Amino acid sequence: MRRQTATCGANPAGSSRSLRLDPLSLPVRFDAHDPRADGYTRQIELHRERVVLRRAVRGMQMAINVRVSDFTGVALRGNDEAQTLVLVHRDPSLSVPLLVSADGDELNEAWAIWSELFALPQLDEGARKPAPRRRRCNAIRARRPKFLMRRRVAMTRELPVHREREIIARN
Repeated sequence: MRRQTATCGANPAGSSRSLRLDPLSLPVRFDAHDPRADGYTRQIELHRERVVLRRAVRGMQMAINVRVSDFTGVALRGNDEAQTLVLVHRDPSLSVPLLVSADGDELNEAWAIWSELFALPQLDEGARKPAPRRRRCNAIRARRPKFLMRRRVAMTRELPVHREREIIARN
């Protein structure tokens, strides 16, 4: 597999100006922008069944191997000028850009291809609403804790009290 670099005259596949990956030519390796990494770049290897993210943070090299099935889906992000097709992970720092384009037809076609290739759903992030907050008032909360439920509750009964009227004094 040959990798394009800035020294050969072409933009690298993950440069901010253009990102156009071919889903039919996997595996592919490219560089992408990462605000937390040293040099603000990370190296991504994209395979059909896994994704390997390589980056350095404060001089420490790391490689993160993530199964494609761990991703939540393929989503379309961005505004009207330039939209990005992204392989979305629950952890935003592990999300992978796949395509940057302003052409809506090209994006929709690539969206379907990438989604089918990875067997992941197409996510519409613009229509997704945040989940409502959980209610804090809870009927179960007023109950006794679980470890106290195991204990038997003592029945209140009158214990016999022994009383004597004599006082004994010792010398």
